[in-house]
Amino acid sequence: MSNKQDHAQWSSSFGFVLAAVGSAVGLGNIWKFPYMVGESGGAVFVITYLFCIALIGFPILVAEWLIGRRGQKNPINSFEDVAASEGKSRAWGIVGGAGILGGFIVLSFYSVIGGWALNYVTKIGSGSFVGQNSDAVAAVFDAMLASPGTLTIWHTVFMALTAIIVGVGVAGGIEKAAKVLMPLLGVILLVILGYNILNGGFGQAVSYLFTPDMSKMNSGVLLAALGHAFFTLSLGMGIMVAYGSYMGREFNLLKTARTVIILDTVFALAAGLAIFPIIFVNGLDPAAGPGLIFVSLPIAFGSMTGGTLIGTLFFLLITFAALTSSISLLEPSVEFLEERTSLNRTMSTIVASVVIWLLGVAALLSFNLWSEFTIMGNGVFDLLDKLTSKFMLPLTGLAAIIFVGWVLAQDSIKAELGMSDGAWKAWQIVAKFIAPIGVVIVFISSLIGAA
Repeated sequence: MSNKQDHAQWSSSFGFVLAAVGSAVGLGNIWKFPYMVGESGGAVFVITYLFCIALIGFPILVAEWLIGRRGQKNPINSFEDVAASEGKSRAWGIVGGAGILGGFIVLSFYSVIGGWALNYVTKIGSGSFVGQNSDAVAAVFDAMLASPGTLTIWHTVFMALTAIIVGVGVAGGIEKAAKVLMPLLGVILLVILGYNILNGGFGQAVSYLFTPDMSKMNSGVLLAALGHAFFTLSLGMGIMVAYGSYMGREFNLLKTARTVIILDTVFALAAGLAIFPIIFVNGLDPAAGPGLIFVSLPIAFGSMTGGTLIGTLFFLLITFAALTSSISLLEPSVEFLEERTSLNRTMSTIVASVVIWLLGVAALLSFNLWSEFTIMGNGVFDLLDKLTSKFMLPLTGLAAIIFVGWVLAQDSIKAELGMSDGAWKAWQIVAKFIAPIGVVIVFISSLIGAA
């Protein structure tokens, strides 16, 4: 039974779109997307990714919103009630529970990385990397990972910021934060793009991102694009079901999803144009992997004119992007506690945040004090990452699209989405076959890769 008498609602479609885009535009766009482009062949990855996000990300996003809007409750109750309303088993609530748990686990280590970004705002801003060579910059990053105290402090600060925003509420906290943070993200990106246009490397970056070399196309590029298309939109974590539960009937799900995906993609490509000119001008490796942001770029910022300012802005960009995603990761757990227990929103936020924070501490200790402790060959941080990204998220997203595409009455979905006969036929092909098969491919390939 729900303890919430009046379910919160988004105050405006504009606020909701910014919140949804904020959830999607996180470390996946600003940190992961650029280095995946570098590792996976440049423009050929970008084009493959755009194709995949339309065929996999779009239908699953719509499906999760539809479930949430129909249920008007936390992900577990939404799946249960929507299934029961059509005479199906309430056991579908397990899918909602898996989504909440997945987001809960992801936030525990995501907050640790958000803390890295916050820490680097202060380091860059204080000029710590000015004139430093690659070994010195790498040593700073290694020293941060080796210090449990440093990691805990910044993880705590980042988690506290997240909790404060979520604790205020949907319209007053999450939506208002999105209205502030997302424009700030845009402004910072524009400033860095302007700097890059004036200081070289921009044309090379444009060519790198948008001129495909089809000889680089292979199964690895396809699988990387498929995987990122799924994960970039915050799917399979209960987030979009929870956000959908705050939507009214006035929202056009298809048009709103299209807007969110376009904006998410624009931010991802803009992040590439913000990063790669700096990489190319400074002779760095675009395929440097995860170290691209925290090692390669600080080397560049430390040696270029205006590097301290641009570097500070860049890590503020990463921090804000991480924060807009972290508040969405926390929300499903808070909504669940608020509706299924006697706790009010403030206490629900505190309880969820403290438990997530504790799991995050365990994750960060795997870089230092617990570095020798492994489970199935993985430290706590890597274990949590693999458990969610390779198992929980894809399986939850797969279940959501199967639920909407195969379990629910299709006539009611057609009416709710307001589709013409031609568009409906295309939707059926994508939702029933292409998207589920795509997720299965991602799931199987990730298992093979982990073997």
